[in-house]
Amino acid sequence: MLPQTRRPMARKLQKQLGAFLRKRRGDLTLMQFSKKLGISDASLHRIEQGDQNVTITTLERLSERLKCKVGEMLGE
Repeated sequence: MLPQTRRPMARKLQKQLGAFLRKRRGDLTLMQFSKKLGISDASLHRIEQGDQNVTITTLERLSERLKCKVGEMLGE
């Protein structure tokens, strides 16, 4: 497995997803938004920081709960 620093595309997508979620969270607390998304507040924090890999299943769940396409979350 390659170290995180050697996966520039994955790192870029993680950062884009984190920025998207922070923007969509708005004034909601981490706890309120994580409940809306159906994930733990710890996971949401790590995702927003770009420090957690996200499965396809989680991406799908997030897009359903936020009523957007996965591509929107990843900056497409």
